[in-house]
Amino acid sequence: MASPALAALHTEAVPAMDLLTVPQVMARLQLGRSAVYDLLRTGQLASITLGRARRIPTHALTDFIRTRLEQDAA
Repeated sequence: MASPALAALHTEAVPAMDLLTVPQVMARLQLGRSAVYDLLRTGQLASITLGRARRIPTHALTDFIRTRLEQDAA
């Protein structure tokens, strides 16, 4: 078993990353399933695949929103 100091170091070295499901992203953006998958397919919204499950990191959703706001402001 790892020592508490080693466990703390590992926790600090690897930042916690919240992963969202497609339905969670749908709810947050108030978009339909097809629209979210279109964003994923076109690369506008980054995601990872774990087995057969698609997950979207919260920072990817934040980056997507920030980019869209900047585009609309320009």
